Amino acid sequence: MNALWNAFGWFGGAGRWSGSDGIPNRIAEHLWYSLLAFAITVAIALPLGLLLGHLRRGRPAAVSGFLVLSSANAARALPTLGLLILVVVVSTAGDIVPILVPLVLLAVPPVLVNTYAGVQQVEAGLRDAAEGMGMRGRQVLFQVELPVALPLILLGLRTALIQIVSTATIAAYVGLGGLGRYIVDGYSRQDYDSMAGGAILVIVLAVLTQAAFAALHRFAVSPGVRRAAASD
Repeated sequence: MNALWNAFGWFGGAGRWSGSDGIPNRIAEHLWYSLLAFAITVAIALPLGLLLGHLRRGRPAAVSGFLVLSSANAARALPTLGLLILVVVVSTAGDIVPILVPLVLLAVPPVLVNTYAGVQQVEAGLRDAAEGMGMRGRQVLFQVELPVALPLILLGLRTALIQIVSTATIAAYVGLGGLGRYIVDGYSRQDYDSMAGGAILVIVLAVLTQAAFAALHRFAVSPGVRRAAASD
């Protein structure tokens, strides 16, 4: 219990809220890495998942979907820290690239798989009715399939961002900033209050991410789709 109180007392330490090593700056760095990795993830995985889910007919579409989803799921087995070190060793790109590569590979699978599954689960009758009304492929995707698939898509996005926020601490292992600095530097100095304080901040960010997606779900998903998703 004393260790917990000491950890909370760490937040009131001298210079904790100012300067390059202050909490606001470290949070800003952490969010920068996280949101940039998340944006790249969404740009890659969301359109691909929508496309694979929409192109549901025919053997080529099925084979392509299987290969892409299998590759995405295999990426989950990659050791994030080991991949980070490998990218650092072989990469000649900028400092931020090594941290983005493992974070994106970690986050692509939940977005891709959930988006694909969400579009695939749309009832064939809804698609047929939309096509019977004269809608073309893109209209069916964005006006019928996407709204119905939105709960699963948001779940994948939420999972991906929480994983990114929780894992972005590895940036400190290659000399970058973020909240991982408190954990890595604290470990090297045997400053356990700093380590605990950094861990608490990461947990708070993850909880806030969860809350933000819960609010987005209520705002973006129609009540009818929410009830259908809840009943499933």
